[in-house]
Amino acid sequence: MAARSGVVLFDLDGTLVETLPDLHRATCELLAEEGLEPLSADEVRRMIGDGARVLVERAFARRGRPLGDGELERLYARFLELYEADPVSGSHVVDGIPEALDSLRAAGARLAVVTNKPQRPSLAILETFDLLSHFDLVLGGDLLPRRKPDPLPLLHALERLGGTPAGSVMVGDSRNDRLAARAAGVPCILRSFGYGEVEPAALDPDALVDDMRTLPRVVAALLDGRGERGA
Repeated sequence: MAARSGVVLFDLDGTLVETLPDLHRATCELLAEEGLEPLSADEVRRMIGDGARVLVERAFARRGRPLGDGELERLYARFLELYEADPVSGSHVVDGIPEALDSLRAAGARLAVVTNKPQRPSLAILETFDLLSHFDLVLGGDLLPRRKPDPLPLLHALERLGGTPAGSVMVGDSRNDRLAARAAGVPCILRSFGYGEVEPAALDPDALVDDMRTLPRVVAALLDGRGERGA
């Protein structure tokens, strides 16, 4: 498999783990504490991808309450308390991910998580679902000065793992993953059902995957320079 000498970078929310149920719960609990009506799960799904602070800002804006900087920081801190108290009870691993990670590791690929989610809940989620040991690096969104869609996190991860853009692949589900990969010069695979406002198929990824069990084959094709538009 061509992934033997490659680096595969993964998003977390919506790519490795379906975290929407717990993000939705924490968002609605926060809104309720502030006397506001809850949002639907689909509304919250479309707000995910730019980190928890932006999720809070978008949720309150949707309920007609724009937040100033001071209030945003207060509510962001409270959101983290609500979310980190139980970030996993409603979440589950995306189907096919354990098999895909096992196959990629067996082929010699180096794996990293590059997420806009803060580091602490990212590690907790990966550990709870027995995924953490698969990864050589976990890079949360609060560890560097800039987050996706800026290419910095991807390039930093590649530097840490000794990879190159041409010998790597980004696996994600959202606009931020696609834009960061493009800016970094890294081929991008998107899961066909993702989080965020824009559907993955409209983002022109190098490949689109319906079943994550096919991911190792698609990664190998991209690293071989053949490419696969769908799987």
